[in-house]
Amino acid sequence: MKTKILQVLRQNQDSYVSGQELCGELGVSRTAVWKYIKQLKEAGYEIAAVQNRGYRLVSVPDILSQSEVASRLHTKWLGHDIRYYDELDSTNMEAKRIAEEAGTDGWHGTVVVADKQTAGRGRRGRTWSSPVGTGLFFSVLLKPEINPGNASMLTLVKGMAAVKGIAEVTGLSPQIKWPNDIVIHGKKIVGILTEMSAQIDYVNHIVVGTGINVHQTEFPEEIAGKASSLRLEMQAEGKEESISRAQLLGAVLKYFEQYYEIYLQTEDLSALKEEYQTMLVNCGRTVRVLDPLGEYEGKAMGIDCRGELLVERDGEVCRVSAGEVSVRGIYGYV
Repeated sequence: MKTKILQVLRQNQDSYVSGQELCGELGVSRTAVWKYIKQLKEAGYEIAAVQNRGYRLVSVPDILSQSEVASRLHTKWLGHDIRYYDELDSTNMEAKRIAEEAGTDGWHGTVVVADKQTAGRGRRGRTWSSPVGTGLFFSVLLKPEINPGNASMLTLVKGMAAVKGIAEVTGLSPQIKWPNDIVIHGKKIVGILTEMSAQIDYVNHIVVGTGINVHQTEFPEEIAGKASSLRLEMQAEGKEESISRAQLLGAVLKYFEQYYEIYLQTEDLSALKEEYQTMLVNCGRTVRVLDPLGEYEGKAMGIDCRGELLVERDGEVCRVSAGEVSVRGIYGYV
């Protein structure tokens, strides 16, 4: 019910909504409306209440409650089941538990969100710093009817959604550092981890996890030189620093649903490749490919339809798959 009240108040944010209108919209009594408004105020929402005029939403706290997140959704099916937790070991781990415990039905499109992770992970088992109240940590649980060999491209699809969502909410200009990082001014803001359970020709489930640094102002020593946050980058550009993590989540999910549905039509990036190239910070730059079989340098030329990075080396174009390979700029992280 609180979700519906927030949705109605947001739709009429510049005017008052009468108690009678809310009663009719929600099918509850005035007393019930007053009770839910009181609960929202106690949670930190500033709601003006004027006799004979009604209620108006004045300001919203930066919280990630189930009601706040749900009221920010603009999707057809993604995230209509929101699982919010104050603290989790990892949103990816919880999403996998949901899939395994629920069997084969009912959880496609579920989104798991945590205010804090105690065991957040990145690519290759690296830890992801996830202190309370600072970042946006969430995982999308999917069950697509696709070839398991095509699942890794969903990392790139989520990267595109993160770029668009961040740009829409903050006015910043993020870019993708292939394959799974989002950077602003050369520093990492977002990490993406895609994990899959599958048979040889059948996907049991796919979990696409995302960590976004939002309010952090300090980072662990080992990553301080290459990590940043939306708050810090907005300060650097002189932009308004107020960021709602729930609004940001809603924007990223909106774009992920759109890009995901385009991806499903072909199970590759053929329809998204051109747009992806415009977001790719590596494109046209000399990069160092850190391949366990041997490092080499070349010029990044973009991606192919399968999301492999095309690197021109000694007049020959090599296709680089993510796997155990990393790509760095020759003078640093990007």
